[in-house]
Amino acid sequence: MRPADTRHRGPHPNDERLFAPKWVPVLRRAVAELSWLLTRGYPPSATLKLVGDRYALTERQRWAVGRAACTDEQYTQRTATRLPATGLGGRPVSIDGFNLIITLETALSGGVVLRGRDGALRDLSSIHGTYRAVQETDRAIRLAAAALHELAPGPVRWLLDQPVSNSGRLAARLRELGPELGLPWTAEVVMNPDRVLAETTDIVVTSDSAILDRAEAWLNLAALALESESAYWLLDLDKDDESHKAF
Repeated sequence: MRPADTRHRGPHPNDERLFAPKWVPVLRRAVAELSWLLTRGYPPSATLKLVGDRYALTERQRWAVGRAACTDEQYTQRTATRLPATGLGGRPVSIDGFNLIITLETALSGGVVLRGRDGALRDLSSIHGTYRAVQETDRAIRLAAAALHELAPGPVRWLLDQPVSNSGRLAARLRELGPELGLPWTAEVVMNPDRVLAETTDIVVTSDSAILDRAEAWLNLAALALESESAYWLLDLDKDDESHKAF
């Protein structure tokens, strides 16, 4: 489901219809009900199908609902480990590179960025093992740098997936821009960034659920970086809804 214009990471051709304002209350109810059921131990795939069928959601709408939902336990844990937008006091930061950059590229390209129940921002793009820089890539990096700079972090490292094509090129661009942006960060291409991020004691920047559930502390950097943007397509699905109690 790639955007038609590959120079940008913009919306899917059907997004204007699938995520129109009339759908937002429906999707919020679906997220609340899915979260309620997952909290009680229902299996994720079958439960997403159950909720999706109930509201006659398309595959892309179901994907959004699935990415936005989480259990009560996950919500409590992620809320407790999410850092406020205050100074980091020189603490080291590790960034899930593709996760952050693609989310920012999507927002800057006019694509859908959803806010999940845990407050994290997530995109609906899919790179399928192949990454190509778009016109908004450098701007995304600069936004991330500006937000980080305000927080006075310690050493910052970007982690990029080695199996994803062009990861080396993106790492080189990050290394090139870092000193110019006042953050001489490092950029590493590793086989499994998720494992590194899940095991580090650094502050983690990601919206990956599996990493968030293991992180000692995480920073919602995508949301902070986009505060300077006057408008972007935010699909806010973090509002709870009482209708889940009907299940």
